[in-house]
Amino acid sequence: MSTRRRELEPAVEDDRFLTPFVSKEELAELGDGEVAYIREMTPDEATEAFPTIDGLPEGINLFALHAADGRPIALTDDRETAIEHAHGDELEIASVH
Repeated sequence: MSTRRRELEPAVEDDRFLTPFVSKEELAELGDGEVAYIREMTPDEATEAFPTIDGLPEGINLFALHAADGRPIALTDDRETAIEHAHGDELEIASVH
């Protein structure tokens, strides 16, 4: 078995099938004001994301609602409450992996 590397040719030469480049800034603007996501956080992560909140007890699960651009909107200890907050603000919840 050879350890020599070989250059691979693109499987498709037709540029109709290429994915356009989107900057992080452009991606953050997609869905702005309409799309949000929920992220589970530790108390330490929540304190960093929400600097005005202090004294969160250790050992609890928190759920943060974030705008499409990553801006934190709300923090709760219940996922369902975060979902209700998003729906109350007429935000579509995107799945983030």
